Amino acid sequence: MSRTPAAGPAAQVLSLDTLVRISRGRQRPGPPRRLPLPEGMKVPLGCDAVSVPARFGPLLLARLPRVGCVYAGPAHWWWIVPSDSDVALEWPAPAHYVTGAVVADSPRFPGLIHKPDGMLPYTPPIPLYLALCRITGTTPAWSRPVSA
Repeated sequence: MSRTPAAGPAAQVLSLDTLVRISRGRQRPGPPRRLPLPEGMKVPLGCDAVSVPARFGPLLLARLPRVGCVYAGPAHWWWIVPSDSDVALEWPAPAHYVTGAVVADSPRFPGLIHKPDGMLPYTPPIPLYLALCRITGTTPAWSRPVSA
């Protein structure tokens, strides 16, 4: 007679996504400082951010058909996107993708410079990604040749 181990609380299986999120959480020392969303905003898809150098901010703003919450500091602009907008996307340098819309310690916390008319704070990630690729001269990941 063969015996199989009983499944119970100790037999929990963690997905790769869960392990990545746990790893990301360990990398931040101290309490996280999240970009504060305006009152009344809803985040049904979670909340991450894409940081770009400030010199790109106005160029991106002019190229996007729809813009969510945008924050600006002296060196960077931050665009709110739905959680996991980095899945299968390699955001072009010098952009920086930030899980949880957490801003690294900086002398000045970024201020809100654009608030959308609706209840959702998101800038659609694909148009943002494509505009950023265009500005930086980067070929989108799905357009690059595959090497054998």
